[in-house]
Amino acid sequence: MFNIKTNELGDIIVADEVIETIAGLAAVDCYGLVGMVPHNIQSEITNILGIESIRKGVQVTDSDDGIIIDVYVIVGYGIKISQVAFNVMQKVTYILENSGIHVAAVNVNVKGVRILKEK
Repeated sequence: MFNIKTNELGDIIVADEVIETIAGLAAVDCYGLVGMVPHNIQSEITNILGIESIRKGVQVTDSDDGIIIDVYVIVGYGIKISQVAFNVMQKVTYILENSGIHVAAVNVNVKGVRILKEK
């Protein structure tokens, strides 16, 4: 649970799962991202997370400067990884900051590359 605001009327507290879901949805909306993977995966990437478990690809920790978001993703083959990661950082930060949640950092962890399917 993260206390995002305190005033004379009380506190506004947001559950970890809410922040993870918002960050995950913001990340998958970025071009070049194939999907997200669980952050605690130890060996081979077996499957990409579906929309119902998107928050498992996000880890949220608190710091003195704000919330630190770690996003675990798979990018499309042939797409510049650094640009995709930068776009994810910007989008997640923008969406969370507009939700009233102060973000100290967004770390993008690329766990794999997959060939994009033709549509």
